[in-house]
Amino acid sequence: MQYRDFATIYDRLMDDFDYPAWAEHYLKLIQRMGGTARRVGECGCGTGSLSVELAKRGVQLVSGDISEDMLRLAGEKARKNGLMIPFVRQDMRHLSFHRPMDAIIAGCDAVNYLLSVADLDAFFEAAFRNLKAGGVLAFDISSPYKLMDLTGDGFFGEEREEITYLWQNRADREKRLITMDLSFFVRQSGDLYRKFRETHVQRAHTQGEILEALKRAGFSGAGVYGDFGFEPPGEKALRLHFAARKE
Repeated sequence: MQYRDFATIYDRLMDDFDYPAWAEHYLKLIQRMGGTARRVGECGCGTGSLSVELAKRGVQLVSGDISEDMLRLAGEKARKNGLMIPFVRQDMRHLSFHRPMDAIIAGCDAVNYLLSVADLDAFFEAAFRNLKAGGVLAFDISSPYKLMDLTGDGFFGEEREEITYLWQNRADREKRLITMDLSFFVRQSGDLYRKFRETHVQRAHTQGEILEALKRAGFSGAGVYGDFGFEPPGEKALRLHFAARKE
């Protein structure tokens, strides 16, 4: 199971991540497509760091994730910040909100965890159904260049005072799948560490197949941007942001 024990240390390993800038970028993406962000459905919310930043900016959110452990931490984080954010366990391929949303977002690789074109179609169709007319779907992916060429079959590791991890990637370039085997060692007390492992699989979706899937779902005028700017992505962009509108 993904993001179980890992959920408890996720924020400590993401301590250099600029969530305020990420929130601002998503709001600009939605605005760029002519949408509004009064009511937003969030997919793959994780521990709720992006959710909290959006809520601080006046966005009314319903945030979901498939991991109960991540959702529990997200709820705690929202309460500590004095925010009322509904967090629900939900598979992004089967989204269901009580009323149509102004926008739906899926940040930080959530779409990479959809492992086939059929999964892409299911998510985009569900998002389309749950958006109001004029609503915007915005999301990002780690690029094929990053997953297949840059990290590929790489081995990574980091030793911190309280946490050490080892990370081995295995790339299937024919299927464009990357399997990430992670081993964590978390200090409990003194020289005692707790070890646990997780395996994550992501797909390196191409820009073309995503745009075709968005079109099949009924979206129009999709934009694709490289990293955190608003220019078309270069060949070595690490992250691709997409935004599309429901007319």
